[in-house]
Amino acid sequence: MALPDNASCTMASEETPFPEIVELNVGGQVYITRYSTLLSVPDSLLSQMFGRKNSLGLARDGKGRFFIDRDGFLFRYILDYMRDQQLVLPDHFPERSRLQREAEYFALPELVKTLSPKLSKQNSINEDACPSDPEDGSPSTDVARSLVAVAATASGVGGGSSDRRMGFITIGYRGSYTLGRDSQTDAKFRRVARIMVCGKTALAKEVFGETLNESRDPDRPPERYTSRYYLKFTFLEQAFDKLAEAGFHMVSCNSTGTCAFAHDQTDDKIWTSYTEYVFYRE
Repeated sequence: MALPDNASCTMASEETPFPEIVELNVGGQVYITRYSTLLSVPDSLLSQMFGRKNSLGLARDGKGRFFIDRDGFLFRYILDYMRDQQLVLPDHFPERSRLQREAEYFALPELVKTLSPKLSKQNSINEDACPSDPEDGSPSTDVARSLVAVAATASGVGGGSSDRRMGFITIGYRGSYTLGRDSQTDAKFRRVARIMVCGKTALAKEVFGETLNESRDPDRPPERYTSRYYLKFTFLEQAFDKLAEAGFHMVSCNSTGTCAFAHDQTDDKIWTSYTEYVFYRE
């Protein structure tokens, strides 16, 4: 009886080359799901990838996970849709257009249709006024905004944009430089590792656009505040230029610093500092 059992096991292994629990690495984010979930939508890209007889030809990372070079944060919604063919997004979800692009890539036409009708409305919310506070919808506020817009247009301020919102944006960075024993002429000045952005999500996206890295806080609604965004470049002057072009003015700044000896045998000192610049637009 051992031979039939072994034969049946061999046939089963040939029919099911993939494990029941599959580990995926999507853009650096690790996901664990059932094999049946990946096949749940016929003709989808995932169904085509994992519906084959074996895993030969599929890319893997260093730990043997199947690798997919796509947006790892948005894939959570793709996988949720694969589980029950329903889409559930957070309130004020700001990434509808990007999620629609991912749905097109993974060949999920029903998900694309679900996202398409709401795309125009969502973009108008994100790119226009972005109402966030309860008092923003009051008639008096609308009248005040209209008066401000007329005054700005008449004076040539604001470049004709009548829906710009007031608010603060704080730019922060950590820097370091080294001073030699002779004089400050030996200094290796400012080394900026990362420029942080704090403020309302809608304002940050308006000012910095594609140069804003949202990976640490991807689902933040436009009317909420965040301190986890940072810029994809490390030039402070570039950040200042973008803020100036958007009509912001610096109103305050502060900085703290610490000092330590670079080497025990020398007098060279390493200074590290944290600096914040606060910008405001009326």
